[in-house]
Amino acid sequence: MSEKIQESQFQITGMTCAACSTRLEKSLNKMDGVLHATVNLALEKATIKYNPAIVTTKDFITRVDKLGYGASVKSAKNEKETVDHRLKEIKTQQRKFIISLILSVPLLWAMAGHFSFTSFLYVPEAFMNPWIQMALATPVQFFIGKQFYVGAYKALRNKSANMDVLVALGTSAAYFYSVYLAIGTIGGNGEVEGLYFETSAVLITLIILGKLFEAKAKGRSSEAIKKLMGLQAKTAIVERDGQEKEIPLEDVVAGDIILVKPGEKIPVDGEIIEGQSALDESMITGESVPVDKTVGDSVIGATINKNGFLKMRATKVGKDTALAQIIKVVEDAQGSKAPIQRLADTISGIFVPIVVGIAILTFLVWYFFVAPGDFAEALEKLIAVLVIACPCALGLATPTSIMAGSGRAAEFGILFKGGEHLEMTHQINTVILDKTGTITNGDPVLTDVITEIDNHEFLTLVGSAEKQSEHPLAQAIVSGIKERNINLVDVQDFEAIPGYGIKAKVNGKDLLVGTRRLMKKFNIDIEHVLEEMSSLEKQGKTAMLAAIDGGYAGIVAVADTIKETSPQAISRLKGLGLDIIMITGDNEQTAQAIAKQAGVDMVIAEVLPEGKAEEVKKLQAQGKKVAMVGDGINDAPALAIADIGMAIGTGTDVAMEAADITLIRGDLNSIADAIFMSKKTIRNIRQNLFWAFAYNTLGIPVAALGFLAPWLAGAAMAFSSVSVVLNALRLQKVNLR
Repeated sequence: MSEKIQESQFQITGMTCAACSTRLEKSLNKMDGVLHATVNLALEKATIKYNPAIVTTKDFITRVDKLGYGASVKSAKNEKETVDHRLKEIKTQQRKFIISLILSVPLLWAMAGHFSFTSFLYVPEAFMNPWIQMALATPVQFFIGKQFYVGAYKALRNKSANMDVLVALGTSAAYFYSVYLAIGTIGGNGEVEGLYFETSAVLITLIILGKLFEAKAKGRSSEAIKKLMGLQAKTAIVERDGQEKEIPLEDVVAGDIILVKPGEKIPVDGEIIEGQSALDESMITGESVPVDKTVGDSVIGATINKNGFLKMRATKVGKDTALAQIIKVVEDAQGSKAPIQRLADTISGIFVPIVVGIAILTFLVWYFFVAPGDFAEALEKLIAVLVIACPCALGLATPTSIMAGSGRAAEFGILFKGGEHLEMTHQINTVILDKTGTITNGDPVLTDVITEIDNHEFLTLVGSAEKQSEHPLAQAIVSGIKERNINLVDVQDFEAIPGYGIKAKVNGKDLLVGTRRLMKKFNIDIEHVLEEMSSLEKQGKTAMLAAIDGGYAGIVAVADTIKETSPQAISRLKGLGLDIIMITGDNEQTAQAIAKQAGVDMVIAEVLPEGKAEEVKKLQAQGKKVAMVGDGINDAPALAIADIGMAIGTGTDVAMEAADITLIRGDLNSIADAIFMSKKTIRNIRQNLFWAFAYNTLGIPVAALGFLAPWLAGAAMAFSSVSVVLNALRLQKVNLR
């Protein structure tokens, strides 16, 4: 049976909230032949494992359609259509918000004129006319608010309730009661107190604003995949039938002989069969120091050939390459992230039926017992219950806090990709830090100069010789020497010796700069400095030896240095009670040296990109809430699979897209700031939800007993909304440091 199992992905349209994805998921999992189905709201995607002998893709599409949504088998074509749909949705929500705002402002203005403490405000007489108010509120209620009615209908049809039901219920109660009062003015002087057109219109306007932010955020995670795919070379030069041909990357097959010129990308994974060069593998390994490669060494697709001509044999192509595997890990990790079920949505499933039941019971009690036969009186009490239960504060409780909290965090260079990440961050108890570009600066610099001759002369000779080399370490040495204001001179007879170093004649002197092997090749005695060289290497530095006119002259060392703020930031994180772990693809010796300087006690070294994600999973299996902090493409799988992924803003776009939070300043202190801001925001949300429900639980029985007129209920709900917003705005004054 296992041979029959298939997995298909579907593009889903029409989902508006977590309740939609949950409803779809439950329904799909109940189908015969389905082993497992997951629905991802953020990616608008369903992944289904099933037995095709029992159920087909057509059956899934039919089931989704029956539930009131749209589905199509995922393909490159409909992915483009989805992107177009998202852009269209953003424009639609922008247009709706602007129209709704224009129509709601006069209603809000009229409401302000009702209060004694705002009596000094001038309110045009036309704004007080019930028919003009109705004319303004009606398009907001039924054109702008149509999506809430549709969402509520879908939810109720499938025997569930969500925020759409609450919004439709509350705004309809306020709107239709106001219509009822306006009709009552026919034949009178046209004036009426206690209209609630502004209640429904303003609520819809604010929620549409939230929908606009949601539309802009939707689908951004999928951009990480597109950026990763964009790293691949588009073409490759291959030898076929004795001729060189440039062919599309997808036409390369395993066994092809590929030619790679200096500065070009390695097209696919393979093995060097001719040539030597330094390869920039930072996009895969995260390590800034290029790696010397020669015949027999393996190379990774999408890395950059810095300075030599290479001939290679393709060993892995298409979906088998290292980059393709990273793309798959990121895609799987993002797809496995269940969207957070909002507390308000969860409670609304119980809250709505209870409120409707209380409202109906109130109407019946008043109509048959308290005021027998008085329909208007009973209706008024029913509407009072519905108005006091209107989810103004409940709907605003979470988004206003998240907007205020994330806005304040952004001022300090902390960008939360979504509200759910702001909610989750406060639970973190373990932080994994990538080494290169996260704890360190990410670029090699000249750190040590040890010489047995005049320092100025030594640096002039070495710098002048290295200036001719294209090797990245040579460029680091030259930059460091120039910073010391040393003028470099012309060079004669320069020669690069791949895998060894360089040979040159400078100011009439023969100069050698390179490895131990280079010194041994030219019989230079270096025994007395080997211990000092090893000491530098134990500190995580790359040391190079220099000889002048056949005799040892000195050592220059380069290294990726620790950011100035890293030790203090790591100490601060430890003070918060967090477990700090450094992870790197670098060797154990270098990793331990950097960790010691930074103050990190736990180190995981020599880890491949896929291995980083596995290490995160191991910690999660121990029940830990893990934050992964990195800056490179190699960190993307771990960033995506961690409970919270934090990308250093000075790093790659792909890391930032795969992560949940971007730390713009590249300062590790921002990690502690993000956790602190999350805790503050969560506390604020809980306060808001408490007060929102307090108004409902206290107000509903008062309204049911007839002690609360609908206009007082509306005022109470308006006050509850104002109090929630004001409480959320306190987050904008939080000081992080």
